[in-house]
Amino acid sequence: MIGQVIFIIILLAAVYLFGKNVAQVRRNILLGKDTDRSDNPAARWKIMAKVALGQTKMVKRPTAAVMHFFIYVGFVIINLEVLEIMIDGIFGSHRVFSKPLGSLYGLLIGGFEVLALLVLLSCVVFFARRNLLKLKRFSGTEMTTWPKSDANYILTIEILLMTAFLTMNAADYKLQALHFGHYVTAGSFPVSALIAPLLPAGASALETIERGCWWFHIIGILAFLNYLPYSKHFHILLAFPNVYYSNLEPKGEFSNMGSVTNEVKAMLDPSFVPETTEVSRFGVKDVTDLTWKNLMEAYTCTECGRCTSVCPANITGKLLSPRKIMMDTRDRLTEVGNNIDKHGKDYIDDKTLLDNYITREELWACTTCNACVEACPVNINPLEIITEMRRYVVMEESQAPASLNNMFGNMENNGAPWKYSQADRFNWAEKE
Repeated sequence: MIGQVIFIIILLAAVYLFGKNVAQVRRNILLGKDTDRSDNPAARWKIMAKVALGQTKMVKRPTAAVMHFFIYVGFVIINLEVLEIMIDGIFGSHRVFSKPLGSLYGLLIGGFEVLALLVLLSCVVFFARRNLLKLKRFSGTEMTTWPKSDANYILTIEILLMTAFLTMNAADYKLQALHFGHYVTAGSFPVSALIAPLLPAGASALETIERGCWWFHIIGILAFLNYLPYSKHFHILLAFPNVYYSNLEPKGEFSNMGSVTNEVKAMLDPSFVPETTEVSRFGVKDVTDLTWKNLMEAYTCTECGRCTSVCPANITGKLLSPRKIMMDTRDRLTEVGNNIDKHGKDYIDDKTLLDNYITREELWACTTCNACVEACPVNINPLEIITEMRRYVVMEESQAPASLNNMFGNMENNGAPWKYSQADRFNWAEKE
């Protein structure tokens, strides 16, 4: 009974803290401006099934795709076992699903064990890729101590959780063979049976190991749950909604500002009566100028570096890193959220996303080729943030690079980006 009470207290505390952290993240995301992504639900469900569930954009890197698939499937399916563990913890039962499921239970437990082994091996491979092989895309100016440590913490936690799960089953397997206490024969243990000989033979020691691993496994999962909102692995929860709300318009298509469109229409047609449109700012200077979808993407970013690894600006030594754009956006949004918690929603600090986090050199290094958007496995769009910040620099500050100002002048005077007048445009075709 004492164990059940302790478990219920830990479970309630974990659920409460997780709910509180998720509510803060949701509040931060909703600081962004509104944008309508509710159109064409059939197409959205289709792209979510293809990209988020099917992970079709992962297969461009087969090794990582296979390892990630094992972890992904293992995470989803092994959580069915966690449901049983929670019921056992609350009611003091042991393998409560074994009787209702009958022989199917043994098949499920055997499948869980195989998946657990695959998850463990995949995590070891990923850990080696980061720390022994030191793949280039896991490095960069933005990959400071915390981002590198975050990935290693998660991999270590998953390795420990899978090890505890298999060790728990191995002890349970031996206790069943001894017909000890409530350890009735239930389940199939194709993996843990192989490590069972490494455990002690005494029933008391085995029970201690089984109970210890049981508590470690479930508390570890609850702790991992509360670690997610602080980690890049929050994509576990946000990847599906982020892909669902993807931009369905053609890649690279810029959005028009309603206020500017109305002004142009009024210039062309004096009888046109524009709708009243409130304009707080042209483009983006800080995170609150971005849309809620941009901010959701910042929290969804896995820092995998695929975007940066294909960025032509970054490849040629420019300062731009699309991954850094998303990480800076998330860091600034977190800072704004913390300021609201401490000082209230009207508090304004002296920082902005532009200049304090993202430099102008980074913005103008972008070629707008959409390679980063195409590479992202969860349809994150760093380019949209870059172009909106450029829009602010040009339209609010009039600080475009000299080469662009020349182009603007040519378009105003000549109707084309070049310095030649319209009358001279076809001189090149004239025969001598």
